[in-house]
Amino acid sequence: MVIKAPKAKSAEECERLEQLPNIGPSLAADLRRIGIERPGDLRGQDAYALYRRLCEATGERQDPCVLDTFMAATDFMRGAAAAPWWKYTAARKATFGTL
Repeated sequence: MVIKAPKAKSAEECERLEQLPNIGPSLAADLRRIGIERPGDLRGQDAYALYRRLCEATGERQDPCVLDTFMAATDFMRGAAAAPWWKYTAARKATFGTL
């Protein structure tokens, strides 16, 4: 049985990637693959640059919802309230168009 990590209510209490809202074991592994080991490593990061690094690291285009999730995670680590990743879809489409 897998027990989900409790999600952090604020950036300050977030110690593990899996505690970030919207980030589960798979996306945490993807973040580690591109050098993001701790939630604090997301501070000052550009979500689109993270998305491109992951695409390059895997050799394939990632689903655009991964970018939405990275946008949510970087915003959360900048102090924004937790929000579901799909709340970022419209902003992603307006900023980046079709990926």
